[in-house]
Amino acid sequence: MKIEDFDFDLPEELIAQTPLKDRAASNLMVLNREDESIEHRTFSDLLEYLRPGDSLVLNNTKVLPARLLGTKEETGASIELLLLHQIEGNRWEVLAKPAKKFKEGTTIQFGDGLLTATCVETLDQGGKIVEFDYEGIFLEVLNELGEMPLPPYIKEQLDDQERYQTVYAEDPGSAAAPTAGLHFTEDLLNKIREQGINIVYLTLHVGLGTFRPVQVDNVEEHDMHAEYYHLSQESAEQLKATKENGGRVIAVGTTSIRTLETVMRDHGELKAASGWTDIFIYPPYQFQAVDGLVTNFHLPKSTLIMLVSAFANQNFIMHAYHEAIRERYRFFSFGDAMIIL
Repeated sequence: MKIEDFDFDLPEELIAQTPLKDRAASNLMVLNREDESIEHRTFSDLLEYLRPGDSLVLNNTKVLPARLLGTKEETGASIELLLLHQIEGNRWEVLAKPAKKFKEGTTIQFGDGLLTATCVETLDQGGKIVEFDYEGIFLEVLNELGEMPLPPYIKEQLDDQERYQTVYAEDPGSAAAPTAGLHFTEDLLNKIREQGINIVYLTLHVGLGTFRPVQVDNVEEHDMHAEYYHLSQESAEQLKATKENGGRVIAVGTTSIRTLETVMRDHGELKAASGWTDIFIYPPYQFQAVDGLVTNFHLPKSTLIMLVSAFANQNFIMHAYHEAIRERYRFFSFGDAMIIL
C-alpha cells in the first residue's frame, strides 16, 4: 500500500489554531460503515449514537509541561529541551534544540539553577539521554518551569494550558494530548453515565512520534514508534462484560484503539496488561476489540489516518475527509471530530 493513497489537500486556514470556548460545541461528523452514510452534527449530540450497555473507552494520560527553556552553564547559550519519556530515576530521553550545542557532559540550567540537566548519551536518531538534578518533587519542579509542548502546526499561543488536557487527565506522562478526548466536558460525561453507558479508562502515554511523518513510499516499511500503555484489571473486566452482554466497545481516540488492539494481539483476550506497544494499524486489518471510534481529523499521509482508514473503508474515509473540507470542518488537535459506527 502506497503513502500517496492517504494524501489530500488541506487548506491551511482549516487547521484549528485555538480551541473553542465550549469543548462540546465542535462539529461531529457521523460515519456509518454499513451504508457509508454521513451526518453532520454537534459533538454534544454524541449521546444519540450511544446505547445503554455500551462502553466508552477514554485515555486518561496527562500531558507533561515537557518543554524546558534553559541556558548552558559554560556559555549562557540558550537551549530548549523537550522531554520524551522517563527511562529510570532522573534519566530521561529528550530532544534538544540546537542539538549540536548539547554534547555529552554539557549541563543546562533552568530557573536560575532550580533544575539542571546533564547530557549523558547521544542516541542514533538525534535524541539525548539526560540526568536531571533538582530539590523536591520532579513533577512540581516541571510544573513550575515547563511549558506545554503544542504540536508544530499550532502557531498561536495557548492562553489556558488546561485546554490541551482532557477534563479526565490523571496519569502524567504524555508529550502530546489524546486530542479526541478534548471534546468531552464533565457535564457530557455525566449525561453519558446517566444514560447507562460505561466510562472505562486506560492509559497510553502519547509520544512525539505521533507527529513523525511517514518517510517511505511503501506503508508496510514504516518503523512505528513505541509508547507505554496500561490497562487495569477493573477496566479489562468491564470491557469483557460489555462484549459478553452484547454492548459495543467504542474507543475515544487512536491511542485507545491501539491499546486495546495491542492487548488482544498479545494476549488473545481483554485482560490487565501493560508495556510498550509499537502496533501499526493500516488497511487491511481485522479489529478484534473495538466496535466504534471517536477521533479527530488527522494529517495527510499520517499513521493516524491509516488507522482510521483500516477501521472503515479507505475510500469512504477519504470521501469523508473531502466532505469535511467542503463543509469547512476544523482539523487536527483543536479541530472537530468524527464518530465511526
